Amino acid sequence: MSIVTISPKFQIVIPKEIREKLKLKPGQKLNMFEFNNSLNLVVVKDIKEGRGLLKGMNTNFVREKKDRI
Repeated sequence: MSIVTISPKFQIVIPKEIREKLKLKPGQKLNMFEFNNSLNLVVVKDIKEGRGLLKGMNTNFVREKKDRI
């Protein structure tokens, strides 16, 4: 776990080991939100990176009647 300090301009620096592990680049977007009194950052990925994500997914299943509005 790394500890960061908030600057007088409310800026933080993401520690090097985390930047390298997540392969973060300058200018990359992060989504920030609060949940259960904690601060969460999620990397915003380009939609093109999701290509093929669901390839091979089994779509043969029976839906419940309540599944649709």
